Amino acid sequence: VQLQASGGGLVQAGGPLRLSCAASGRTLSNNVMGWFRQAPGKEREFVAAIRWSGGSTVYADSVKGRFAISNDNAKNTVYLQMNSLKPEDTAVYYCAAVGYYRAYYPRGQGEYDYWGQGTQVTVSS
Repeated sequence: VQLQASGGGLVQAGGPLRLSCAASGRTLSNNVMGWFRQAPGKEREFVAAIRWSGGSTVYADSVKGRFAISNDNAKNTVYLQMNSLKPEDTAVYYCAAVGYYRAYYPRGQGEYDYWGQGTQVTVSS
């Protein structure tokens, strides 16, 4: 499975930005897709996750109500719509996929088997 993240950039605080993650390779069907982020000097942290087949989503408390994860099966793409961005959202954002079915939504990066290359999001104050 190959993941290609895109859509990062520079945005003013309060503005929106949408990230995309295009998947290719084997079918992920009912697997979980997630977004993580890593700010300078900090550990990579969980942001949001969704099951590839659709359904419920989960979010980190820090982004709940501002970010929305979604997917388009026809395009094999997962999105992260980020609204009301804050300077503390500045980070490199990574998309990731769990390699096999899990009944729950993993939040630990060690549980994800495939990773995209990351896309930089910078929020200016």
